[in-house]
Amino acid sequence: MALTGLQIQKLLPATNCKECGSNTCLAFAMKLAAKKAELAQCPYASEEAKRVLGAASEPPVRCIELGPERELKLGGEVVLYRHEKTFVHQTALALNLNDTDAPESIEGTLKTVSEYLLERVGQKLRLDMVAVTQKGPDAKAFVALAGQAQSRTKRPLVLRSPDAGALATAAAAVKGSRSVLCAPSPEAAAQLWRVARENGHALALTAPDLNQLVALAAEIKAQGFNDLFLQFTPFSLAEQFQTNSIARRAALKDGCKPLGYPTLRFVDTGNLLDDTIEATSEITKYGGICVLPHFDAAQVASLMTLRLNLYTDPQKPIQVEPKVYAIGEPKPDSPIFVTTNFSLTYFIVSGEIENCGLSSWLVVPECEGMSVLTAWAAGKFSGATIAKFIKEAGLEQQVSRRELVIPGYVAQISGELEENLPGWKVLVGPQEAGDLESFVKSRLQ
Repeated sequence: MALTGLQIQKLLPATNCKECGSNTCLAFAMKLAAKKAELAQCPYASEEAKRVLGAASEPPVRCIELGPERELKLGGEVVLYRHEKTFVHQTALALNLNDTDAPESIEGTLKTVSEYLLERVGQKLRLDMVAVTQKGPDAKAFVALAGQAQSRTKRPLVLRSPDAGALATAAAAVKGSRSVLCAPSPEAAAQLWRVARENGHALALTAPDLNQLVALAAEIKAQGFNDLFLQFTPFSLAEQFQTNSIARRAALKDGCKPLGYPTLRFVDTGNLLDDTIEATSEITKYGGICVLPHFDAAQVASLMTLRLNLYTDPQKPIQVEPKVYAIGEPKPDSPIFVTTNFSLTYFIVSGEIENCGLSSWLVVPECEGMSVLTAWAAGKFSGATIAKFIKEAGLEQQVSRRELVIPGYVAQISGELEENLPGWKVLVGPQEAGDLESFVKSRLQ
């Protein structure tokens, strides 16, 4: 029977030392009960606690931290479906480099990984990793490329080679980067897990079939090394989808520890559309790391947008900072608009104002990331709350114009807003942001 947080707390040292990352032993116990932490994070756990809790306190899917500062977190999931709770650690996207690629191609890929930035609804999205693959006979070239990739991008690497010796040398060359070594076979994994541990890396396992992969993961876990990735070898897209699903369900529902690790997949069908479909399947079905063969701007933007949508907590909408935004170069007598701090609403409204060629002020009060109608229904977007925000933000001292444009969907708050802002006039704008241009031309110019 699963223990509650209070029951687990009684087995902890009660020092509140914070060395586990939690503020109190009770907070850590709650994480253990929810399988969001491991008992190994407590440096003072007693032998009794280890005996009683032990492996039972481990998350069903182990969280692996990559990168020099361990900032990239993969795995650590506790639910099968997003609507049950939320997915936490999103699929990492990587670009592949071969040691046989032309120098200008290598330079272009490294530059892309270092500089690529996609901004969407206030989120800054970047490529997470670089994969370095040995295809040539020269192990020195492979090792040199690994060092170059890590030095240039400052990202964790995925190191792939058919030669276990070359992987060991490369692992030492990028020690401290907290990267992933890809064992080319079960036999190689038997020696590479020690190399990975000595150099602070994770190890990706592979085997001819799922049963052999489970046995291999269990064997290495029993040796005391637990920073593992699973590299499945499906023969079709359908099998990929099925295998990923089976592994996640077995880890979460059946407590199958050898399948409780994030996954690694190299996508390279030779066709851009097929690559995109496989990457989409990997993102939607629990993928840990997805390596793309080369950079395509449209493909990467689409995959990142999909990933953002899946890994956004549905109970915590993406939101922008509540404040008064300057759109263009507004003056004290420039028009003033109001909307909520739901990111999508903010960016649509601000974009339409920019399209009008009109410099203005955009008042964005705290609405907990809700849309206009939802915030109004919840009492977060009323005449009183907007007036209070305007006063606290000091907008009245900043502008000379006393005219405010509110969304058409909440026309009913105009009277209340004028009551709470004496001397101000409230204009009811259009219901849809797309109609702002015609509204501006007819009412504000």
